Amino acid sequence: MQENFQIILFYKYIHIEDPEKTAEKERAVCEGLGLKGRCIIAFEGINATYEGTKENIQKYIKELEKDSMFLNIHFKLSSGTGNAFPKLSIKVRKEIVSLHLADDGVCDIDPNQITGIHLKPEELHEWIKDKKEFYIVDMRNAYEHKVGHFAGSILPSIENFRDLPRVVEQITHLKNKTVLTVCTGGVRCEKASGFLISQGFTDVYQLDGGIVSYMEKYPNEDFKGKLYVFDGRVAMGFYTNDEKHEVVGRCDSCGNTSENYVNCSNPVCHRHFINCEKCLERNDGKAFCAGGCVLSRHGRKISPVEANLV
Repeated sequence: MQENFQIILFYKYIHIEDPEKTAEKERAVCEGLGLKGRCIIAFEGINATYEGTKENIQKYIKELEKDSMFLNIHFKLSSGTGNAFPKLSIKVRKEIVSLHLADDGVCDIDPNQITGIHLKPEELHEWIKDKKEFYIVDMRNAYEHKVGHFAGSILPSIENFRDLPRVVEQITHLKNKTVLTVCTGGVRCEKASGFLISQGFTDVYQLDGGIVSYMEKYPNEDFKGKLYVFDGRVAMGFYTNDEKHEVVGRCDSCGNTSENYVNCSNPVCHRHFINCEKCLERNDGKAFCAGGCVLSRHGRKISPVEANLV
């Protein structure tokens, strides 16, 4: 039964002496419990999302916490589907979130040394209610915040997290203002907020537990639409049948409201975007970038000739 499945999202920035050995142990535990999902392990920590039965997710937490290095983690739990992930993938990388600020590929922003002040969802709720002067900067990719975002937030056109230095250029006028960074579960904001501080921003916060934690406590209030997630659910919401749920996503082709994500049918492009059911039906189930393909799945520019390969 679907209601028996649960998805766990978590991360921790902590020095891991031997990432390969840790990955081997992580893989053995997950395989033994039948968990599927993704995990990245690096010298700087762990970043993971898994799905399994509720019983086995709890067993996993207990197993993970046997290692004191992984105590005091903020686990985010949500309802699963049983098929949110096709397989288990555990990889060792240089960073758990790729920022690539240092020339040698090792991140020079250590969240254990420099990061924004953690703001609890309850505190943010009070800030909004009291109309405090502050600025929410969404640190997610552009295709993520198109389906959902905080009302009044700044939505930089980010193609990937490596664009962070370019985001700073867009918000330099906020260096002496109160800035709150937000992302899905918090892992990107740990680095993003630290980077803003390193660039001279004086009053930087990050949403503790990420957007998903705020949505859970205050569904359909200040965060409008759905939350983009990197699994088979694609976008999730709480009580989406509630009359307060607002659809903010818009079809890239016709502009009508929609929360339906597709990949460009051009195999060279494969870009992820919103395309409504009516447009898909009109195009025999195929979807193409409005105005022509711009980027390939590898991030390179596509020539007009390639863009017509269908």
